Amino acid sequence: MNFQIASFEAAYGKSSQIPPSNLPEIVFSGRSNVGKSSLINKILNRKALARVSATPGKTATINFFNLKTVRLADLPGYGYAKVSDSEKRRWAELVEGYFAMNRDIRMVIQICDLRHPATKDDMNMIDFLSHNGFNFIVAMTKLDKLKKSQRATRIEEMRQQMSVFGDVRLFPCSSENGEGVEEIRKAIEAAAEGEQIN
Repeated sequence: MNFQIASFEAAYGKSSQIPPSNLPEIVFSGRSNVGKSSLINKILNRKALARVSATPGKTATINFFNLKTVRLADLPGYGYAKVSDSEKRRWAELVEGYFAMNRDIRMVIQICDLRHPATKDDMNMIDFLSHNGFNFIVAMTKLDKLKKSQRATRIEEMRQQMSVFGDVRLFPCSSENGEGVEEIRKAIEAAAEGEQIN
């Protein structure tokens, strides 16, 4: 799969606007400010295809990127406290509406910050994915921010936290220096071909 040919396709603020699925889809999910756009850019080997917002909670659309044979769907970040209740409801309608459509979702990449335990919102999202039978992995970003002596400990703590969902595949990575990104690319390629990750 050639990740470098990706192009921005469209952004939708309401689930009713999203056209039917005609390609396999890889979905990126995570809280606001977790580095979702940065990870997408690193995977695609681009600097600014996915816009990195300086203001958490600002991305309020599902953004689609086309790679010819597969589509990436970037969900709006969740969990930002300063977002209004009406905006939270709109977010829920958009995301729940997206997942409720009959789409060819091959894998969800749930993004968490490796430096900290997964938040309640993270765990709720993973519970939703697990309960509804979605194929998913957890990408643990900010690996470069941890000393080598801290990494194994944090990965094991995250593994323990995720153990309630079974044997979840964890991918420690860094959008800064690219560590672990090739493994995520391989997981995307496998999922796009129809292989079950979990």
